[in-house]
Amino acid sequence: IYSELGPAPVAAASLGQVYKGKLKSNGDIVAVKVQRPAVLETVSIDLYILRRVGVALRSVPQINTDVVGLLDEWAERFFEELDYVKEGDNATKFAASIKDDLPQVVVPRTYSEYTRRKVITSQWLDGEKLSQSTADDVGDLVNIGVICYLKQLLDTGFFHADPHPGNLIRTPDGRLAILDFGLMTNIDDNIKFGMIEAIAHLIHRDYDAIVEDFVTLDFIPEGVDLKPILPPLARVFDQALEGGGAKNINFQEVAADLAQITFDYPFRIPPYFALIIRAIGVLEGIALVGNPEFALVDEAYPYISKRLLTDDSPRLRESLRYMVYGKGQVFDADRLIDVLEAFETFSVASRTSRGNMEGEAAAAATTAAAALGGFDLNQIFAQIQAGLTPPAGAASTARGGDQDAQTREALQFVLSPQGSIFREFLLDEAVKGIDALSRDNAARVLQQVGLGDATVPLLLPGALLPRSVRLSPRVTDDDRATVESVTKLLNFLLRGSRTADPSKVVRELGPLLPAVATEVLPELISRLNSRVAARTIREVFGDQLTSTPLAAGAASPR
Repeated sequence: IYSELGPAPVAAASLGQVYKGKLKSNGDIVAVKVQRPAVLETVSIDLYILRRVGVALRSVPQINTDVVGLLDEWAERFFEELDYVKEGDNATKFAASIKDDLPQVVVPRTYSEYTRRKVITSQWLDGEKLSQSTADDVGDLVNIGVICYLKQLLDTGFFHADPHPGNLIRTPDGRLAILDFGLMTNIDDNIKFGMIEAIAHLIHRDYDAIVEDFVTLDFIPEGVDLKPILPPLARVFDQALEGGGAKNINFQEVAADLAQITFDYPFRIPPYFALIIRAIGVLEGIALVGNPEFALVDEAYPYISKRLLTDDSPRLRESLRYMVYGKGQVFDADRLIDVLEAFETFSVASRTSRGNMEGEAAAAATTAAAALGGFDLNQIFAQIQAGLTPPAGAASTARGGDQDAQTREALQFVLSPQGSIFREFLLDEAVKGIDALSRDNAARVLQQVGLGDATVPLLLPGALLPRSVRLSPRVTDDDRATVESVTKLLNFLLRGSRTADPSKVVRELGPLLPAVATEVLPELISRLNSRVAARTIREVFGDQLTSTPLAAGAASPR
């Protein structure tokens, strides 16, 4: 099989040793991992003893964690790790799952014809440990690694649970190589969505909802009284959120504090999470070596924003709604802009992870234009650039980004097929804002001409006497808040500024109207007509109708 095979291992671990060799069939340089003798027998005895101890610990009331469940989860993965055929299959599956989105991540090819249960032959990759590299692009590779693991955790669900420093390599051509696919775990959709929901609730410090999330994530058994657990959880997260909010949480410290709670409350560490926390802890540790300010949740936020803005699953759409509305009825423009800025950051990082392919942005714009039925995004962006000059001294909308470029990034997303979910949201809110603004302007005009308190008679079907209906429309505090939020959001999309100036926003929409009117305006008018009609009916016939009979002392019709 091998024309050459080194006499001494080039790497060694507890389960096996790796040799460098050359295939006789084609001369390829390969890595040959050979399992140590009697490993299966030794491990089986050790796990049997540990499990007996775990069963005994079930009788200790202070231990709420399912120790046996943790051991069983770990043991199952451990026995899979001893099967090198399974490891080779895992590597092939993993490579296919990230191929399209992360070409900067390299997975060594497995030679399945030269692989057996105790011997695996795979592609040889030159490189150095990422944790020890002094190259200028290590920070970029760490960010690529974060995106890669977030994709596994929140998207594909096929998770590489052993990213220790020896398994993360910087290749000579500046790519990230991931090795050793023996220890993998699968994460189901309920857990993936539950993690994103928990982050949305954490941003709002909605600890009541977070406790429910921990039931979903299997930290708390169903049916347990959640009230006693709420105060200690609130203390843990209040402390973690100090000094920067959710995006600056130290993941390792929170995990340690949550583990402490397991001794006093019916709170447990689920088996799947033990593997995840180990993997994320290693990744965070590598990142902190190069960047002491690294915060995992902060780095994860751009990817989460991308999922929230583009995923059409009902649970994630509800999470997005909660993220920007909280428990109110008016959306928080600043929080939504934060999500859009994070999405822009993800777009930049994603292009880095795709190797900064020449011309990719132009190709994406062309594709989006075709999908939108003739929109020429490049032309739209040129109009924006020509007609909308960012205010002097305006801050960049994304970390290290150019003002104009980042504004175009947001607009490209809104107008692209990928932004269809967000366009639906934007249309709904724009309709609310236009409706509220028109009523506010009408009320101001009527007040100026002395008709602010005027009424008109209206004879309703079945009524004996007409009712007097106030001529000036109602404008609530929520209406005014909606107008302010919509104008602030539109201003950000067009100029990268959060200044809420309705007149400027209207002027800045001008250059875009010829390009988007045929697609957006008909839908906007249709929704606005429906909203006005529904509100009119509600105000005339509803319980909140402010009217009095014209005849003094006349009784209202029943």
